[in-house]
Amino acid sequence: MDAESYERIRAERPAPAIARVVLARPERRNAQDTQMLYELDHALMAAAEDDEVKVIVVAADGPDFSSGHDLSAARPDLGSHDLVTEMRGFTKPGAEGYFALEQEMYVGLCWRWRNIPKPTIVAVQGRVIAGGLCLVWPFDLIVCAEDATFTDPVTAFGILGVEYFVHPFEVGHRKAKEMLFTGKAIDAATALRLGMANHVVPREQLEPFVLELAGSIADRPGFGVSLAKRAVNHALESQGMWTTLQAAMGWHHLLHSHNRLIHQGAIIDPAGIEKIRRDAKPQP
Repeated sequence: MDAESYERIRAERPAPAIARVVLARPERRNAQDTQMLYELDHALMAAAEDDEVKVIVVAADGPDFSSGHDLSAARPDLGSHDLVTEMRGFTKPGAEGYFALEQEMYVGLCWRWRNIPKPTIVAVQGRVIAGGLCLVWPFDLIVCAEDATFTDPVTAFGILGVEYFVHPFEVGHRKAKEMLFTGKAIDAATALRLGMANHVVPREQLEPFVLELAGSIADRPGFGVSLAKRAVNHALESQGMWTTLQAAMGWHHLLHSHNRLIHQGAIIDPAGIEKIRRDAKPQP
């Protein structure tokens, strides 16, 4: 894979020492399929390996940052991708194959992005729904436009939450429960108050504000910033972030198996699809 072959993302260099990776599927509200995830991973790793890059920015085209997983996509085929975990056997029947697939695609990729040794910033506008959180929470700093909202409504599917289950660490345990129990959105102002977001700015200021913030970080010695990041990440791991992810993934797949038994083989409750789509529509 090379940058010229990307179809779901765009790799840019908007300023010296800054790489920007842009989700470029606005016609689908940047719904993530397998191709998008691995193109994103490839671009992030290329920036991480480039000694001229000191800060990595993730952004998105269109009115919404991401509508989550592409529910119209076929079951992923990982055969043509460079895998990031030890998991294999993705086509095996039953829970075994699907568990391996989601450990690789979601937990594996998100954890890898979280641990990129360079500082990362994500610029968010519009809606971030369910799996879209997997494209926001792994990154170091979150800058929101005033219209940004964050939703994890998937308990309507009979699922406990999105695969990168760090909700208690991002919004606190009380708000995490409300977010998951009700499926209601957290707006940008609330995200800022809870400490999930670093800054909230007018939509037209999102790009210049993020580039200015990235430039101020790039001006500092990279090794010191990298180890500062490592130290903070280690503090979160000491509080149980990694073990929480693994426990939640196990329960997530218990629910997938449960749904298969009571919903004619579907891994989610099909009745949740229309409810989530209805609730996700922008308010007039």
